[in-house]
Amino acid sequence: MSDYGKFGPLVGAIDEGTSSARFIIFKANSSDVVALHQKSLDQHFPQEGWVEQDPFAILEVVTTCIQKACEKLVALGGRIKDILAVGVTNQRETTIVWDRNTGQPLHNAIVWLDMRTTATIDKLLDTVPNKTRNQNYLKPLCGLPLSPYFSAVKLRWLIDNVDAVKQAMKNGTCCFGTVDTWIIWNLTGGPTRGKHVTDVSNASRTMLMNIENLKWDPLLLKFFEINKSVLPEIKSSSEVYGCIADGPLKDIPISGCLGDQQAALVGQMCLQRGQAKATYGTGCFVLYNTGDIRVSSSRGLLTTIAFQLGSKNPPVYALEGSVAIAGAALGWLKDNIGLLESAKESKELAEKASENGSVVFVPAFSGLYAPYWRQDARGVICGITEDTNSSHIIKAALEAVCFQVRDILDAMNEDCGIPLQLLKSVLVCWISWLQHQLIVLRPLHCM
Repeated sequence: MSDYGKFGPLVGAIDEGTSSARFIIFKANSSDVVALHQKSLDQHFPQEGWVEQDPFAILEVVTTCIQKACEKLVALGGRIKDILAVGVTNQRETTIVWDRNTGQPLHNAIVWLDMRTTATIDKLLDTVPNKTRNQNYLKPLCGLPLSPYFSAVKLRWLIDNVDAVKQAMKNGTCCFGTVDTWIIWNLTGGPTRGKHVTDVSNASRTMLMNIENLKWDPLLLKFFEINKSVLPEIKSSSEVYGCIADGPLKDIPISGCLGDQQAALVGQMCLQRGQAKATYGTGCFVLYNTGDIRVSSSRGLLTTIAFQLGSKNPPVYALEGSVAIAGAALGWLKDNIGLLESAKESKELAEKASENGSVVFVPAFSGLYAPYWRQDARGVICGITEDTNSSHIIKAALEAVCFQVRDILDAMNEDCGIPLQLLKSVLVCWISWLQHQLIVLRPLHCM
């Protein structure tokens, strides 16, 4: 410890979510936070059902959080050089395409919530053999149903509808990635020497990775008519991808990457089969660790990669149930309807609701995800009587999250045949999972 400063060895965590990003500096091998900085992210809604973000704004928020957190560390008497490694976690499925020569985005990021690809799904279902239009046709290969949720469908839409993307594809300069790939590529040098990589957990959400061999699958690429040259290299969740090229963290290695929900599973130490977590943010996501067994769900759940801790270690699988709208329902009540001044009020106001009548709120603003996968579903509030007031509706919004999670847990129990051993619920999307990795306990050097 004598070689380190006041706080000992440190690790940094980039936590990039849908509505904000953070950079957190932890004491190594612990969950003790030394310094952090968080900044909000804007979303844009150019049409009904469309949700976009500016890729450069995402990058600017991340770099600002890094800069400010490092300044706070120094102000506390810490040393930046004690940061041994940086990990990345990110909103999943959100799709970005850019030019590899210039680094310029070819379109705004299409956020995971976006529903513009409904027509694309219809076209793809028409190509399913025997005209069955089976939305689970690709599940044996990738573990996922055909849905606007996943990245391959978003990429297909961009190729079909955006001239700049078509031209970059023709020129061979188009890069595709989820947000982790965009961040790592830029932090490691961008157009000059950026690393075009992703990890298995994020790749498993694209519909393009084979869930068994963890490689881009030629049959999936053919189905979506996507050229492999645009895709990043798939890595494990814990290895050195490259070093940061500039800024306060220059030459520090990026050595961990996980999609945000998988990172929450590991951060909550749900490392054994039968353990699960539920996290509540914009949406709600329940992940159930199934160990080395790929459980094929017959009840609308997703088979996904939980994590792979090192390229020589086997992957760990999970079943996932995804709820699109959780905290976002309270945001809607606040911003669109004016029933709340802040989400923090919801508990107190809900407790004021009388027992006269029962209001039911289905917040299917962008369709229903697991276990129903109804992209045509829309939100509804029913059971309103003359006694109904705002407290009843707020209570119904909170209950809606509970009902959806219960549906998912019931499906998980039926699919797995055994009850959950442990369910951890957290309101934050991520706790620094790479604290548990031995990789941060030894010196790391960039190639």
